[in-house]
Amino acid sequence: MYSGKPVVLASQSPRRKQLLEQAGIPFEIKVVETAETYPEGLEIPDIPVWIARQKAAAVQQLCSPNDIIIAADTVVVLDDVIIGKPKDRADAVRILTTLSGREHRVITGVIIQQGDKEKAFSKITYVTFKPLTPEQVYYYVDHYKPFDKAGAYAIQEWIGAVAIEGINGCFYNVMGLPVSNVVTELEAFS
Repeated sequence: MYSGKPVVLASQSPRRKQLLEQAGIPFEIKVVETAETYPEGLEIPDIPVWIARQKAAAVQQLCSPNDIIIAADTVVVLDDVIIGKPKDRADAVRILTTLSGREHRVITGVIIQQGDKEKAFSKITYVTFKPLTPEQVYYYVDHYKPFDKAGAYAIQEWIGAVAIEGINGCFYNVMGLPVSNVVTELEAFS
């Protein structure tokens, strides 16, 4: 059980909130809207770390010097192309159809920061979808509306139960936070 310094989660993600609660980490949420952009030329595993660092920096001004800030960003990558959040229903259908029957990577970048001290890392999980029928894709998009999710899906929802053929790596990473790694780093941080 974590009993260190105060923790601030720099995210509005209900999934990240749930995972920290599950891990028994007391925290408060502070968020400042930040652009999810990055400089050209960054290696793909460095992109979510860059974005998480921007989130942490934006929230730092709202925190005391004693607070430990946790910020994260998750990207879905297929064929070395980042697949973001869908723009609309048609885009969600297109994304899921593209992922159907294929393996992709889910990369979460994490920043744990207190003042000038920082630990940055990324975690990669490989996820394979079995082939999806158009009806399955439409059902998921229409019933679960995955418009705020990278890759247009949430593994903990219906689609994860019926369409994930394999997973190599941390399940919770796909939800948006490699929580066991975060707990280890947080304990070392205090």
